[in-house]
Amino acid sequence: METYATALLYAIPFFILLLVIEIIYGHFKKNQKHKVMDTISSISSGLTNIVKDSLGLGLILVSYPFLLEHLAVTQIKATWLVWLVAFIAIDFAGYWNHRLSHHINFFWNQHVIHHSSEEFNLACALRQSISNLIGYFPLMLLPAALLGVPAQVIAILAPIHLFAQFWYHTQHIGKMGWLEYIIVTPSQHRVHHAINPEYIDKNLGQILCVWDRWFGTFQEELETVPPQYGVLKPAATWNPVRINFQHLWRLIKDAWRTQSYWDKVRIWFMPTGWRPADVKEKFPVSTIEDVYHFERYDTNSTAKLKGYAIFQMLATLAMILFMFYNYGTIGFSGLLLFGAFIFVGIYGYTSLMDREGHAVWIEIFRGLAGLGFIAMTGDWFGLEAYLPFGRFGMATYFLVTILGGIYFTFSEQETTNIEIPV
Repeated sequence: METYATALLYAIPFFILLLVIEIIYGHFKKNQKHKVMDTISSISSGLTNIVKDSLGLGLILVSYPFLLEHLAVTQIKATWLVWLVAFIAIDFAGYWNHRLSHHINFFWNQHVIHHSSEEFNLACALRQSISNLIGYFPLMLLPAALLGVPAQVIAILAPIHLFAQFWYHTQHIGKMGWLEYIIVTPSQHRVHHAINPEYIDKNLGQILCVWDRWFGTFQEELETVPPQYGVLKPAATWNPVRINFQHLWRLIKDAWRTQSYWDKVRIWFMPTGWRPADVKEKFPVSTIEDVYHFERYDTNSTAKLKGYAIFQMLATLAMILFMFYNYGTIGFSGLLLFGAFIFVGIYGYTSLMDREGHAVWIEIFRGLAGLGFIAMTGDWFGLEAYLPFGRFGMATYFLVTILGGIYFTFSEQETTNIEIPV
């Protein structure tokens, strides 16, 4: 996990740089594809994901080294062939894992966060799951294990394969000629994120688009059908933690409410969106009917609140970078506590962005908890070793958090434009 944290220490600034370039480009072209609150929500989602993954939170059903040890029937010798086979195996597994996430109710919960933005830009690429607490992806790598692809090769290529999916989340790049027949391009991925009936559940490839063409899930972007983005059951919140578990909560409620014991079991494995007939009739859930004319989620956000939200996001990003830089020194129990501060922080300020009444109490709680931790330890997870008087900077941050929560709750009494469904 420390190796992964080190990789993220370098990858995060690179991603943020590309994101800033896209925002600047959109500004000068007068074709901005970012909205402040949506982009903050997307980046915040990415921050929860990398903290969760770097801490190794979750249950792995079976590891790739285990499969390799017990199933390998041969071993590839040529170095270049090992890397080629590994890349193809990861991409093939990624396609089927992605397809599974789109077509099975339970697995959709771990992927819905990625589609929840009603915009399409580099920031929405960062909307990654924290609800994938059961790791089954190594099972998809059975072909690689059978061929004896070394675990070290998979470990190196897997994050590279993931990071390589970032660049094509943009509307500023058109079709790319002959490359459209080989790799996943921005045009193809715009189709994938669209909720138009013509585009739903298409283009599931991650790096190579050949799998979609072979298995019948390819759809070209049509000039006459401009993609519309989001999910058919809108998230209606900026809070990435809530978005991660909305679909799961609906499944739990439906499984509890249905009178059929068979439906209580099969709902988890039925096609995405399937609901028991009795529950569907008694507890209808609204979905988008006209993808071209629906009210996109927004909040009455003042310039002050937008600026404050940006401040909180940047402060959280800085804390995470420090956590990764000091990963080995902090220790596992310290990392868990640090991670808890991050998660509560993101939940707090994004709830404030939603104008939720309870957000102020979350902000006061984490502010006081942070001040209490600094008072007890005289430090902030080793920050003093790198930045003299760093604890005073963190104490100031937590004071600002408390005051910000109070101010934006009681002095700016705005409400959301759209009621958030429960």
